[in-house]
Formats: sequence, C-alpha cells, structure tokens
Amino acid sequence: MPESTTPRHHRPTRPGSAFFEARTGGVDPAQLGAAAERAATALVRGPREAEGETAALAERVVGLAETEGLETLAELWSGAPADTLSGCLWRLYVLRAWVHADPHEAARQFEAGRRLAPVARVVAGVAEPPGPDELRRMIDDVLRGIVEREFADVLLRAAAFARVVAAGRTEPGHTVPGAASEVERVLLMSEQLEHAGHLELAGALA
Repeated sequence: MPESTTPRHHRPTRPGSAFFEARTGGVDPAQLGAAAERAATALVRGPREAEGETAALAERVVGLAETEGLETLAELWSGAPADTLSGCLWRLYVLRAWVHADPHEAARQFEAGRRLAPVARVVAGVAEPPGPDELRRMIDDVLRGIVEREFADVLLRAAAFARVVAAGRTEPGHTVPGAASEVERVLLMSEQLEHAGHLELAGALA
C-alpha cells in the first residue's frame, strides 16, 4: 500500500491504568467496540520507538492482562471476529493466560504433541526440552513480538504452538476431561490464528 494512503496510528507509550480510559460506566457498546479497535490498532500498528523504549513497551504489553485484568480484555476483545486485530489479540492473551495458569500441564501437552506435529513444533520455537519455564518464556516472547516483530510472525508462531498442544491432547494417556471438545477448541484457535497470519502477510488484516 502506498505510504500516502496508509493510516497513521500512534502507539500508546504506557499501556496501563489509562490504556482503556474509554471504558466508562454505561458507555455505548458501539463506542466501546470502537475504543477496543483503536486500542488494538495502537498496539499492533503503532510506530516503533527507540530500541530501549520499544523493549520497555514490549514488557508492558506482555503484562497487559495483569495490569488491566483479563476480564477487561475479554470485555473489549473477546467478541471480536477472529480475522480482526482485536480478535487476534484476545486469542493471544488467552493462550498466555492458559500457559501461565498451568505451565506444567501446558508443557506436558506440548511434549506429547511435538512428535505428532514436528513442523509446527519448529515454528513455535520452544526450547528443548519444553518444560514449564520454557513454555512461559516462549509465550511471553510471542507477546513481545506484537511490539518487536512483524505481526504475521507472531500470529503464525502462536498458531503453531496451539496446533502442537491440540495434537498433544489427542495422544493416548495425555487426554484431559472433555478432551474432544477441548481439542476442537484449541485446533480452531490455531486455524484462526494461522488464517489471520496469512491475512496479515497479504495486508488484509484490519
């Protein structure tokens, strides 16, 4: 897209208590949706800063669910279609929340699935062996990529991780309660993130 037609967005310098100021009591849902899209666009499309400032911003983005609360992010982004910036960010934060809530289970499922999805394992980029600490570092690194790398890479890496986990949940002896529906849900998330990644590569993700 020619530079002259590219919208200019400004990345907030300090996502935190003021990041979702548009969330006021009784706000119109349409206004809330618009604010959510603006926030998502600012995070993903905002201008890159000096190296040190970018690194600090990346850490704030990683901890956004803690500073704002996952419930706040859900209120803003969970209803967004999967092929939008808001929908992508919600899925990325859901993945991180799951890994951090139970890193041992995440590592167990990833270990079980990496033999069944070897290509996805490589794309996910988890250190060997994939223990709980490695999984936490990997998923946080994925979120840092929102600021530090091309967003398509972030989406495709997260999609690969979810695909390996879904494969791990089908491995005999590694199933969990409600395994069939859980596998379908994680696999769907993987497919959605991968599709969004390809849209981003084509310049069609908004």
